[in-house]
Amino acid sequence: MTELLKISLPDGSVREMERGSTPADVAAAIGPGLAKAAIAARVDGELRDINRPFDGDAELALITSRDEDDALELARHDFAHVLAEAVQALWPGTQITFGPATDDGFYYDVKAPDTREPFSMDDLPAIEEKMREIIKANKPLRREVWSRQQLIDKWEAEGETFKAEWARELPEDEDLTVYWSGEDWLDMCRGPHLASTGKLDPQAFKLMRVAGAYWRGDQKNAQLTRIYGTGWLNKKQLDAHLHRLEEAAKRDHRKLGREMDLFHLQEEAHGSVFWHPKGYRIWRELEAYMRRKMDGGGYREIKTPQLMDVRQWEQSGHWGKYAENMFAVPDIVPEVEGLGDDNGGKGANPQVAGDADWMAIKPMNCPAHVLVFKQGITSYRDLPIRLGEMGCCHRNEPHGALHGLMRVRQFTQDDAHIFCTESQVVEEVRAFCKLADEVYSDFGFKYEIKLALRPEKRLGSDADWDRAEQELRDAVAEAGMDNETYGWEELPGEGAFYAPKLEWHLTDAIGRTWQVGTIQGDRVLPERLDASYVGEDGEKHRPVMLHRAIFGSYERFIGILIEHFAGRLPVWLAPVQAVVATIVSDADDYAREAVAKLEATGIRVESDLRNEKINYKVREHSLAKVPHLLVVGKREAEEGTVAVRTLGEKEQRVMNLDEAIAMLKDGATPPDLRES
Repeated sequence: MTELLKISLPDGSVREMERGSTPADVAAAIGPGLAKAAIAARVDGELRDINRPFDGDAELALITSRDEDDALELARHDFAHVLAEAVQALWPGTQITFGPATDDGFYYDVKAPDTREPFSMDDLPAIEEKMREIIKANKPLRREVWSRQQLIDKWEAEGETFKAEWARELPEDEDLTVYWSGEDWLDMCRGPHLASTGKLDPQAFKLMRVAGAYWRGDQKNAQLTRIYGTGWLNKKQLDAHLHRLEEAAKRDHRKLGREMDLFHLQEEAHGSVFWHPKGYRIWRELEAYMRRKMDGGGYREIKTPQLMDVRQWEQSGHWGKYAENMFAVPDIVPEVEGLGDDNGGKGANPQVAGDADWMAIKPMNCPAHVLVFKQGITSYRDLPIRLGEMGCCHRNEPHGALHGLMRVRQFTQDDAHIFCTESQVVEEVRAFCKLADEVYSDFGFKYEIKLALRPEKRLGSDADWDRAEQELRDAVAEAGMDNETYGWEELPGEGAFYAPKLEWHLTDAIGRTWQVGTIQGDRVLPERLDASYVGEDGEKHRPVMLHRAIFGSYERFIGILIEHFAGRLPVWLAPVQAVVATIVSDADDYAREAVAKLEATGIRVESDLRNEKINYKVREHSLAKVPHLLVVGKREAEEGTVAVRTLGEKEQRVMNLDEAIAMLKDGATPPDLRES
């Protein structure tokens, strides 16, 4: 009698299937529509091939293209294998290594045959064409289990030295899998894969670029070529992605920063920003805005040192976690004999003392804020205490990771720490949720809130983590934000080593997300740094410390704003809000009068009296993203009017100068002041 397996489906029904049956068989038993749509399966929660037989009784969820996350991961993995197969078909003797899926596509590291140069951009069209040929051939993707020795023998016989090296390190006592593409090409891989290459859309991928890579990421090893591609489920998704990339290139804050004369970066200060007057005006406006918000929220601003003794960082726990990303400074003493004119005017020769104390430049502000809190005796009646700082920090980021304003070594945070009692935590977090909502709404951002839960390596007891995580859940619920409208989601394992955290993920104008704001409920640091307050019972108690920021860092937030608005910042943030430009020199005196009136009302205005054609002036100031250009000629001077050209609008408006000033003044007022 044939043994039957019980396959439980998500709707609660149970299908009895013969041993050896596959998820594809279940889909076919349910109906031809599902049989055609099903591309993979989750068997007892594990993503598997649609044609892989069940091991026994199981819970089954069939995957279709509507399950986009799973479907994209499968498709991108398959595109990577097809890429490797195509390269080897075109250039026999090419060695393949590894090719994973990525967030928006895939790549594969390969080594060109010794008979030719490394692969380049010029090779990509031929590889794409070969990939489409393989996809259209609808080659079955078939899984087999091999022994380690089988793999070693195969790769050594075919001259695949990289694959052979890796195979020799695989465990002998585990089932190792390979996937065939048709009957003539295979790769070792854990899978899963789609049923055949034909399940991929041949128009839904594009090879993007090539780059150098080292075998196993070690520069001491052989250099390979990494071929990058982007892959999607259909051409519509691919076209949308390519459009986003095109828009992102236009909005690149580094490009716009040059065109708008906002900032620059150079080798002499790796990862630090040289702010120009116009760029720093944006910074100052943001800082003033945030100060008003913090003042209104009951925060008290402080300023703490850049350098603190390494022992302080050891006590806080940061030295053990972040030492490699911190800049340390030894205690230096001058060589007295080398001073003055006797040393040829060269000055002192600094020496590091043998028993030097080490100082560290702060990568974050929190330990210093605890030290401020600890000054004097604090009563429960004083809590909550909210300490804020526009704190400049330094982190030793790798050179290769630096990226314009988005990832720097020197940055300034809109940082604050709230010291409160256990009973005040939920209300303080709820209030912060509302404050963050006000700020992001003022900039027109939509956002999602995520709760990052305890990581595997952490400080503190499980009881403390249970309490801290639940407090954040409760606060978001009380703020009415634990729902789909705010994209509420919990992220296991992604919390800080000392605390869970709420994260705010902003969505920009072209659909990209940026993790910016955060608040963390911390019981570890007050304990480690011995912070306490006197409770109602006259005894000492530990405060809960809430770490919070809204912008995150000014540098990164300004970069996000530049790209979100494509340089066309809201008028209140624009470094130059208006330019008065003349058509003829006869209007120069009137232009100066208009500038004086605009300046008197607080509008940031410049004049352009150059002997240039007005069309040239319009193009130049449009490139600089000036919101309003006020054009004046002889007629405007006689009538007391201006022709207003607003950035992004085709038609100009002629209006009385006072009327134009009132219009500009309204737009130039920060949103929090406009509301009040």
